[in-house]
Amino acid sequence: QVQLVESGGGLVQAGGSLRLSCAASGRFFSSYAMGWFRQAPGKEREFVAAINWSGGNTYYVDSVKGRFTMSRDNAKNTVSLQMDSLKPEDTAVYYCVADLDIVEVTVTPDYWGRGTQVTVSS
Repeated sequence: QVQLVESGGGLVQAGGSLRLSCAASGRFFSSYAMGWFRQAPGKEREFVAAINWSGGNTYYVDSVKGRFTMSRDNAKNTVSLQMDSLKPEDTAVYYCVADLDIVEVTVTPDYWGRGTQVTVSS
């Protein structure tokens, strides 16, 4: 069982930056692939970014490539999402997710946090 708690959301102007963090509790954190999803008002949840167990491989949806960077610290049981050059269309609730499988974490992850709101004003 993995519990995930997100932090770092807020209100920022277009072009600005935010850094989201996710603290994980439970055993064997380093065995899990981790990811981020987001859900904008009136839209379905979408995959944003993922990182494999070691941190050696990262994956991003095309709309955030070059702007978002995901990282992890297995010693601290945390993952982060650095978001730069933010756009109003990035406004959403962002969810931290976890799964033992790197493919599943991008599609149907087993574990979800409660989410943190990110609002980008124009």
